[in-house]
Amino acid sequence: MNKKISNPFRHYEGYNCFGCSPNNPIGLHMEFIEVGDELISTWDPAPNFQGWYNVLHGGIQSTLMDEIASWVVFVKLKTSGVTSQLEVKYKKAVPSNMGPITIKAHLVEMKRNIAIVDVKLFGPDNELCTVATVKYYTFPQEVAKEKLWYPEPELMNDDNLNEIK
Repeated sequence: MNKKISNPFRHYEGYNCFGCSPNNPIGLHMEFIEVGDELISTWDPAPNFQGWYNVLHGGIQSTLMDEIASWVVFVKLKTSGVTSQLEVKYKKAVPSNMGPITIKAHLVEMKRNIAIVDVKLFGPDNELCTVATVKYYTFPQEVAKEKLWYPEPELMNDDNLNEIK
């Protein structure tokens, strides 16, 4: 079953995440769906995100991968965290002018409070282009709510969005 993940942070004053805020004029505007153990984002590169001619910038690729990993922590672990390590391996150039790419992520394991997330980025032709292992330092849910504005987990469901305004 595919489940669209709502971004409850979008209603918070001052929220302007480069990766996922729909209101950031220069941001990536990422959206996510949950499919089984995975979170998936389909994203269409704009020309301003290229590094080399018609090639998606490696730093943008890293950002896309880091962002989806954070949403794995939000959705699957029902808390928040911060990136402690991001290891990216670029296998093939990602075209920035051939349509949407797909980013998939899933939790591999927890080591105490460190979430290890596997991320794969597929080009427009569905060929694997980039892989990453992202380690997130996670906070207890109470700390995430108090200091990092983590909402009640059920507010990531479209049906409940009106509750946080």
